Parts: sequence; C-alpha cells; structure tokens
Amino acid sequence: MTVDFQTSLFDAAACEVSPERRHLSAGAWVDVARDWLPDADDVLATLVREVPWRAERRAMYDRVVDVPRLVFTYMIGEELPHPTLTAARERLDERYAEELGEPFRTAGCCYYRDGRDSVAWHGDTIGRGSTHDTMVAIVSVGDPRRLHLRPRDPQRRDEAFAVEMGHGDLVVMGGSCQRTWEHAVPKVAAAGPRISVQFRPLNVF
Repeated sequence: MTVDFQTSLFDAAACEVSPERRHLSAGAWVDVARDWLPDADDVLATLVREVPWRAERRAMYDRVVDVPRLVFTYMIGEELPHPTLTAARERLDERYAEELGEPFRTAGCCYYRDGRDSVAWHGDTIGRGSTHDTMVAIVSVGDPRRLHLRPRDPQRRDEAFAVEMGHGDLVVMGGSCQRTWEHAVPKVAAAGPRISVQFRPLNVF
C-alpha cells in the first residue's frame, strides 16, 4: 500500500497539548486536542506499511457486505507498530488515570483509504461500555475527516455536532458517551488516506 499525503508542517514543533473539554447531555463529554501526536507523518507511513490490515465482511439485513474500511486491533500485551503510539498511550494513561481509574489496554486501528470508506452510527457498547462510564481515545493521522456525534435519544438530535479530526489530533469520548450518544464517520466526495487508532480500556469494544 502507498500513501499520497502532504507532509505536515507541525511535526517538528509537536508538544504537549492540553485537551479542551465539551460537556454534552446525559453525562457525556468529548475532549479535543489539536496537533497532539508528534511524528504524525512517520506514524502514518509506518501504520500503512506495517499493520497487517484485513478486510472484513458483515451481515446486514439479508445479505453480507464488505466493511468500508480496513481494520486491525492490537490486543493486550501486543507491541504497537510505532514507538510514538506507545508513548501516546502512556501519556493518555497519565492524564486520565484518576478519572478513568484504569489504563488503556487495546489499540484498534481503522484505515480509511479514501472518501468512500466510512463507519456508520454506533456506540462502543459491546462490553462494559453498555452499562458503565468509560473512555475511548482516538488519535487520527492522515487527511482530515469529520467525526459526527449525536444523542441516541431522537428527541435530542438538535444537539448533534461534528469534530474535524486532523493530522495528529486527539479526540477522547468519555463519561456516558458510548451508551447515550452515537458517533460516525460518513462518506465524503473526496478524501485522502486517514488512519484512526482507538485506545480502549479492558473489555470496551
């Protein structure tokens, strides 16, 4: 696989950036930090080259369809493909230790090859996220894509909003976000490659 992506001008100056929190309804919140990940260009190139990407198929209604993105998950104890991601997980553990009460343990990777790749509305509610407050921390590298969020309650849909995730940005969804809100990355007319890395605690999917 090859990547056609314009090099970031910010990698050399990347530093510790404090996330800004947006409080949502029903006890949910979202933290956003721009240019949070150092070496984002090298992380992107390494992920494209080194991750053993796989295409999945999924049952939908009365047929089986291709999942519109490539995926791979690094489970507990597995080495991450770039040392910057290992350091990023340590930074997340340090920052959110008191609030989360446990470390981030897995790293799910999604490769959006172009604007046709996407993820439908969902919450990470398989496992403890269905009943307990938790966190999912997303690091994005590559072309910007918009992460859309909306309340699960149809009567509160006017609260919906979107966060553009740029090269090296961090978004953390916390509190009740996984069970009271949904998120999606819809298709767009045109986009370059983008990879998201989702750090999750134990038994949150």
